[in-house]
Amino acid sequence: MNSGRPLLPTLRNRRDWQSLLYLAALPALAAWQWRHGFSLPLYALMLFLTLGIGVIHHNHTHLRMWHGRRANRATDFWITLLQGHPTFVFYPAHVANHHRHRHGPQDIARTYRFGGDTNHLWGYLAHPVQAARVLYPAFVRWLGRLYRHRPGAWRYCMAQYAAWLGLWAGLLALNPAKALVFVIVPQLHGLHWLLATNYLQHAHADSGPARGRTLGYARNFEGLVNPLLFNIGLHTAHHEHSRAHWSELTRLHHRRYRHRVPAALNERGLVPYMFRVFILGTFSARFRSRPLMTQATPR
Repeated sequence: MNSGRPLLPTLRNRRDWQSLLYLAALPALAAWQWRHGFSLPLYALMLFLTLGIGVIHHNHTHLRMWHGRRANRATDFWITLLQGHPTFVFYPAHVANHHRHRHGPQDIARTYRFGGDTNHLWGYLAHPVQAARVLYPAFVRWLGRLYRHRPGAWRYCMAQYAAWLGLWAGLLALNPAKALVFVIVPQLHGLHWLLATNYLQHAHADSGPARGRTLGYARNFEGLVNPLLFNIGLHTAHHEHSRAHWSELTRLHHRRYRHRVPAALNERGLVPYMFRVFILGTFSARFRSRPLMTQATPR
């Protein structure tokens, strides 16, 4: 008898076929090179796809990709294996911390916590390590609370650790050099961008609450980064509508928020911004961004 439930899981939004393509392409490219040898174009594509996996992880945390618990949990484990780190960390680090405090003084990974309100190349490169140092103790405390109050959820998180570390152990035993080049290094590249994105989106932004209709706590990037990486550049609209599907952010950004964001925080593109601020700005002050904090903020 048909219970009315679909035989196969269905996506909440058909635009997530792009997400599924990225989730399938990354391991396929790694497996092909593992067998046939290193290819610079394919390896470069792999490195790009690791950025996409991080964004998919972010989006899947805010709005689960599938109708159906089993499909969503399977996706959690698949992202864990591709990213080289458990997916549960986005809950304590991002949802319960960053989205709650919006780069304010209580945001434990706020960019101005580490050496002051900066926006330069060294700050960008160092931020992932600095953020990890304060985020991992938060993960441990969060896991401790889960262990005491929700042991089933704690076991689920531990299973993600087991899957990730088991994959690394198995591949390193099979061929250490190939495991390092084709799996671990790309994963570390993706994790760097996952953490460094916070610096790109918030360094030299305002840390205070909205002032009138002005929203100055985040930087937005327009251009090619958005169709390629699931509108990750439209950060203000995402903060204001954290449960909106990523495909809706273009409309929200242009209709509701772009005009409310200080002009200095609306960038035409990610790569031009990074080249101007982090490369040219290293040699000339005219290319550097200016801090928007209106008063000293506790570190």
